[in-house]
Formats: sequence, structure tokens, C-alpha cells
Amino acid sequence: MINLFSGTLLPGNAMPLLAEVNEAELGPFVLASVLLSLIVIYLAAKLGGELCARVNLPSVLGELVGGVIVGVSALNLVVFPEGAEPVHSALMDFLQLTAHLEPDALLAIFKSQSEVISVLAEIGVVILLFEIGLESDLKELIRVGPQAAVVAIVGVVVPFVAGTVGLIAFFNVATIPAIFAGAALTATSIGITAKVLAELQTLSSREGQIIIGAAVLDDVLGIIVLAVVASLAKTGEIEITNVIFLIIGAAVFLVGSILIGRLLSPFFVMVVDQMQTRGQVLISSLIFAFVLSYIAAAIQLEAILGAFAAGLILAETTKRKELEEQISPIADMLVPVFFVTVGAHTDISVLNPLNPDNREGLIIASFLVIVAIIGKVITGFTVFGQEDINRLAIGVGMIPRGEVGLVFAGVGAASGVLSESLDAAIIVMVIFTTFVAPPLLRVVFNQDDDSDSGANAEPSQAMAQASTD
Repeated sequence: MINLFSGTLLPGNAMPLLAEVNEAELGPFVLASVLLSLIVIYLAAKLGGELCARVNLPSVLGELVGGVIVGVSALNLVVFPEGAEPVHSALMDFLQLTAHLEPDALLAIFKSQSEVISVLAEIGVVILLFEIGLESDLKELIRVGPQAAVVAIVGVVVPFVAGTVGLIAFFNVATIPAIFAGAALTATSIGITAKVLAELQTLSSREGQIIIGAAVLDDVLGIIVLAVVASLAKTGEIEITNVIFLIIGAAVFLVGSILIGRLLSPFFVMVVDQMQTRGQVLISSLIFAFVLSYIAAAIQLEAILGAFAAGLILAETTKRKELEEQISPIADMLVPVFFVTVGAHTDISVLNPLNPDNREGLIIASFLVIVAIIGKVITGFTVFGQEDINRLAIGVGMIPRGEVGLVFAGVGAASGVLSESLDAAIIVMVIFTTFVAPPLLRVVFNQDDDSDSGANAEPSQAMAQASTD
């Protein structure tokens, strides 16, 4: 067993120069390590997904659990070098055993392999949101837009205020760390919720469209909140111009891309119809999706917002069905990489109450979990003008924080604002909300189905009785 950073740190924590490492010679080993990682990721995703599917749980939960097992919490197969702390990778041990590499070469391979897997995971979530956009109904999203906006705003304001005030009042946390922890409670992980809704075939339902619309707005609001608290952490003051730029940029991008895209979509279809090469629909659509994703990332929004907008636009064209069929295998290949890596990043050792260092964090985490769940569940009951809608399902769909919460925790830890206990508490909150939401969503939607079938059964029984009489 080796630690990849052992013996490689120079005085002052300076990293060693890797210029002497021949990149051409290391290329095959980087590829080999990436292939090994993908083998582990796909095995974890399939085994976990199959086990959950057989006990009537969403397969995405199995992918997350599979990621935890192969990640830093258990087997250390899929791990990522972060900071200057020693990181142990069982896959790198195997590579060292078979290839007899020098420590600096092994470190270079490890870093390159981790970057490749991280990029594949990011592309996976971009593809997922593109696919979700294709399966969504733009007209329905516009129709439920006001309700989605209310759900999103309440889902940001309530957890943020309750979390921040509670930490200050009950735990004597300083103001800026409390604000940062409160901000970590705001954003919803649209990727996790959308995947579960797709599996439950409720994505196109009124509840599903409100959840997706609210989660998209939640993501935008979460980015703005993160920018505000990060600025506050660094300088002690809020840069108003940056906040205004993000708000205007998000509004212009989402509205502008959809309006312009709808105007240009007939031209897109005409060009695709005239192409004679293989994969013309898929490749042209991916180009369009990646362009919008790049624009979103370039103006400091999330790339997934661009992919989602692209999916919404192309769903309005005659190529929708063909594109859904062609994008599905690509999603099957890349999306599990995202969910397994989210699980692999999760360190469940912070949940161990036997470790005295974890106890303060667990107490604070219990408070954050309660606020995180209640603060989102109540959003469903703010929906107005909708009769016979499953409000509990909407609230539960907003619960998971997933990778979004981990981003907040990572930024807070890197800035030095968060104490170890508060950082651990945020991670526990993210773990709990990420893993509890998928099975809860299945329960609340199944209850709704059962009540609908029961309501439909009564008239049927009455009609049968009338015909008998």
C-alpha cells in the first residue's frame, strides 16, 4: 500500500516538478488507469442499480451507494487527489504493482486519470440535463412557470434564513460561517431528482414539470447565493455589481436562448434533413447543446442550464423522437459516471459518532438535515391555482442537494470560513438529503397513484352495481 503524495512534497508544501516525466511514455498508463476506473464505475453502477431495482428503489440510489462503496469511504478504488493531503488509491497500487512506476510518474498518472474521470462525469450530467430537456414540455413548463418560481424562491429563502438564524441562535456560530452553511441549504440537485422522475415516468406530469422548473430556477438562485457568500467570505463585503451581473445574465440567457432557439429550430431541421452523413441528427444536436452549455459556463452559470435549454428547444422540433432514441445509449454510458463519482466523493466517516471529533458536527448536522428537509417540503404547499396536485411530491422532489451541496462545502472549506465541525455537518446534510430523496419520491408518487386508482375504482364499482340492478 502506498500514499501517492508520500515522499513527493517539498518543503513549504510545494509540489515537485514533473517536467522530467515523459508525457508520451505515461500516455498508455493514463489510458490504462482511466479504463480501470471506468470498469469499476460501471460495475458499481450496474450492481447497485440492479439491487435497488429489485427491491423497488430508484436505480440512481444504487449508483450513489455503489459510488460510496468504491470511493473514499470503503474500497478506495475511485478517489480523487484534493489538496496536499495524502490520498490512497487502490487502483494506483495495482498500477504500481504491475508497471513498477516511479512515485512522481505515478502521481502524474493519478492526477491525469482523476481529471479525465471528473470531466467525463461533468459531460455525463450535461447529457442527462439535455435528455431531461428533450423529455420535458416547454409549453407545460411555461404554464407552470409562476408556480415553479414560487416553489424555487420559497425553497431558497426558507432554508437559508432558518439555517443561518438557527446556527447563530442555537449553536453560537459566527455570522459569516452561519451564512455560508445556510447558503448550502438552498440549491436543489436537479440531476438526481430528474433521473428519479424519469425512472418513475412522472417527468411530464404537472408535479414533474413544476419540480424541474423550480429546480432549474433553484440552481440559478443557488449560483447567485454562492457568489454572494463566497465574496462575503473573501472580502467581508458583498460585490453588488457581481450579483447584478449574475441575475441579469441568468435571465437573459434562459429567456434569450429559448426564444432565439425556437426561431432558429426550423432552420436546424432543414440543415439536418439535407445532411447525408451518419449520425447527422445526434451530432448536430450535441453541437447545439454544447454551444449553449459553453455560453452558460462562460457567463458564470452552470453548463447544465445550457444543456437543459437546448433539450427544451429541440423537443419542439420534428426530430424529438429520433433524437431521444439516439441520445439514450450515450446517456446510459456517461450518466452513471456522474452519479458514481458523486458517491465516491462522499466520505461517510463523518457520520461515525464513536469519533469524538464528529460529535459536534453530527449535532449541528441533525439541525441542518431537519431544516433542509422541512425547508423544501413546505415549498410544495405554496403551489397555487392547481387542483388535485400532489404537493408533497413537489416538496420531496426539491430535497436532494447532491453535488450542489458538495460544491458549497468545498468552496467554504477552501476559503477557511468553515470550521471542521461545520464542514462535516454540511457534508452529512448533503449525504442524508441525497440518499433519502429517491426512495421518498417513489413512495409519495406511488401513494398518489394508489389514491387515483382507488378514486377511479369507486365509480367503476357503482356503475357495475347499477348495471346489476
